[in-house]
Amino acid sequence: MSTWQPQEEGLKEICGLVEQQMSPSSDKALIFQQLQHYSQFPDFNNYLTFIFARAQGKSVDVRQAAGLLLKNNLRTALKGMPPANLQYIKSELLPCMGAGERFIRSTAGTIISAIVQIGGIADWLDLLNALVECLDSNDINHLEGAMDALSKICEDVPQVLDSDIPGLSERPINVFLPRFLHLFESPNASLRKLSLGSVNQYIMLMPSVLYVSMDKYLRGLFILANDPTPEVRKLVCVAFVQLIEVRPSFLEPHLKDLLQYILQVNKDADEEVALEACEFWSAYCDAQLPPENLREFLPSLIPVLLSNMAYAEDDEALLDAEEDGSQPDRDQDVKPRFHSSRFHGTEDAEDDDDDDIVNIWNLRKCSAAALDILSNVFGDEILPMLMPIVQANLSAPGDEAWKAREAAVLALGAIAEGCINGLYPLLSEIVSFLTPLLDDKFPLIRSISCWTLSRFSKYVIQGTGHPEGDEQFKKLLVGLLRRILDENKRVQEAACSAFATLEEDAAELMTPYMEVILQHLMCAFGKYQKRNLRIVYDAIGTLADAVGGDLNEPKYLEILMPPLIAKWQQLSDSDKDIFPLLECFTSIAQALGTGFAQFSPPVFQRCITIIQTQQLMKVQPASAGIQYDKDFIVCSLDLLSGLTEGLGSGIETLVSQSNLRNLLLQCCMDGDPDIRQSAFALLGDISRVCPLHLQPHLSDFLDIAAKQLKDPKLKDGISVANNACWAIGELAIKVHKEISPIVMTVISCLVPILQHAEGLNKSLLENSAITLGRLAWVCPELVSPHMEHFMQAWCLALTMIRDDTEKEEAFRGLCAMVKTNPSGGVNSIVFMCKAIASWHEIRSEDLHNEVCQVLQGYKQMLNNGAWEQCMSSLEPAVRDKLLRYKV
Repeated sequence: MSTWQPQEEGLKEICGLVEQQMSPSSDKALIFQQLQHYSQFPDFNNYLTFIFARAQGKSVDVRQAAGLLLKNNLRTALKGMPPANLQYIKSELLPCMGAGERFIRSTAGTIISAIVQIGGIADWLDLLNALVECLDSNDINHLEGAMDALSKICEDVPQVLDSDIPGLSERPINVFLPRFLHLFESPNASLRKLSLGSVNQYIMLMPSVLYVSMDKYLRGLFILANDPTPEVRKLVCVAFVQLIEVRPSFLEPHLKDLLQYILQVNKDADEEVALEACEFWSAYCDAQLPPENLREFLPSLIPVLLSNMAYAEDDEALLDAEEDGSQPDRDQDVKPRFHSSRFHGTEDAEDDDDDDIVNIWNLRKCSAAALDILSNVFGDEILPMLMPIVQANLSAPGDEAWKAREAAVLALGAIAEGCINGLYPLLSEIVSFLTPLLDDKFPLIRSISCWTLSRFSKYVIQGTGHPEGDEQFKKLLVGLLRRILDENKRVQEAACSAFATLEEDAAELMTPYMEVILQHLMCAFGKYQKRNLRIVYDAIGTLADAVGGDLNEPKYLEILMPPLIAKWQQLSDSDKDIFPLLECFTSIAQALGTGFAQFSPPVFQRCITIIQTQQLMKVQPASAGIQYDKDFIVCSLDLLSGLTEGLGSGIETLVSQSNLRNLLLQCCMDGDPDIRQSAFALLGDISRVCPLHLQPHLSDFLDIAAKQLKDPKLKDGISVANNACWAIGELAIKVHKEISPIVMTVISCLVPILQHAEGLNKSLLENSAITLGRLAWVCPELVSPHMEHFMQAWCLALTMIRDDTEKEEAFRGLCAMVKTNPSGGVNSIVFMCKAIASWHEIRSEDLHNEVCQVLQGYKQMLNNGAWEQCMSSLEPAVRDKLLRYKV
């Protein structure tokens, strides 16, 4: 229906609004309101389409603005749009792909891709025909317009073109890909770039048409490898990096030439091209391909990496490096922070690596990462190629050589782990050399020296215990403390992060230096601006975690607590700067234990108030006057957990005088998984020390916790399920028979977890096994009739758990069930024996005796050689361990 025509009056008004919207001095809020008003009319988007496609008298800027407004509207309006209007918009967009103005062609491509993203392509076969026509024409505008739209579709929704479409004899990608490959030879740089970028989007999906055209694609890549346009060379490198990651076999026949090429492009004058080339080395090593292919290139590669590790002239860090520590931070300097909820058990996820001092990825960092990974693959083998350059650069004289010196220090940090065997004998020389650099006149040399020293800190700590090693540790500690009080923000950040690493590695070795450490940290606390203050909180929290109860001395608390409490009182309940302080208090409360009691009442009450306010804001946003943010609740719940863990039963008075129980119940039912995760952690902690206070709502807590284990999306909510499972177990051993109403519901959820363990989080499996055992211990008469259904999977999970009191309680459950229903375990004796043999030593004498009775009972029960047959099927090591149980 191309018969739609705009009303002159409406066209004029909407055009005027679009023009006003572009003016920097206009009232944006008012215009937005007016546009919202117009968007209620069903043909508003037709007007925008008309202005974009046909308003010839208007400037390209106005037409483009109308087009972008149309694209944004379609995201919400497309699904419910009258078919005639959608048909009008689609038919008007197609000719715009060949428009004379490049901005109109490009905006048309953006809108077309948005429509395909939302509505697919099956209802718009005209688009496919138009794209093919444009690609087969000789008109450069049509070619560019079609390639622009296709490149955006390939980037946003590549799978759309690689799917069967009713009414078409083949998949669209089969038609387009040969045309893309043909355009690799175009004299037009823009077409070469767009076509190569489009094919690259299919490396991961690998449609059959690309698979069978692989030789042609690779020939095209090698032809484009020395293209005069940097963006094309960059895309060639992107292709090789992706291919080495997902389809290395295609590159194997060309590997030598390819490595030679990547090495050459790693020195490209264009930094973005060099950066993409540099990604190849890490990708090659990560793909675990044979290292010997790289070996012959190392003598040429390592000097290139070192040279690229020097700061580029335009690196933003060079400007930031001059920032004076007394200058307040601008809002944009303070990055948003994310709190991770409390988790009970062994985390499977790796810790985020905080080694990276600044977060913009560039050639310098990519080169350091490549050197790091090469040092892990080749170890000390790279030292003879690397160290002469590092030593020469470190001793380069004069201010103008500071970047070379700085890059050499970075290189030492990058190889600290991979080459430690070769470097270890030189450790005292390295530390003695780096320590004076902490006082270098160039701030970036001071900051990188902090980082590099932190990379060696665990090896310095291994050398303590004799005078020379202790002296080296002290030198490192004092040097970093000095830099924590640097005047430069960048150095403060690096020193504080490095010191937190040292604290983690050194643990109780920090205790003798506690007073001087706290004096420095609290001095920094008073001096730092907003952004770096967070790192001081982290260093204080890490210190508390490292030294534990040793912190609980009046002389230390007098230095530590008054400034933190003053800050605590100064921040409002809705100030996000309170998050790192709450986290810091959590670590301190756990470290001090009952020593935190004197500070706990106001801290406890503040957490309750914050949770209450946030819950109110969630249901009545207007009433509280501040914006809801779940992190306030999560951090407060986690601090309450820390207080409960630290104070133990000493928290009882505070809990009894508050409405924590009701708030906690609400949090356990919250829609947000992070809030539920922390809420169940706190539920478990309170169950341990004062379960009485949960009593009036006990069945509610248990029902909600059990529901978390039934969640069909268990894999998404694993951390919530894990904490809920742990909390049920903690409650069970405190409230005993009162748990019986939900025992079978919980068992019916735990058994499938244990039986389908593949791919599940290790901690959830451990907690499920322990909770099942605790329920069996408390209610054996309810659990034991079903034991034959789960004994084997359960015993397998028990073998994975380390010796501790939780494992003891699970085994008490095992013994209680066998006593109640011995025949239920007969078919699982081999699994039971393996679980029993997983103990290094059962410390509890009565549990040891119970286990002996279980094994002896089965030995008597199984006659006619059945017991001996069970024993012979066990590995000799397992049989040996069972001897201590007198069988």
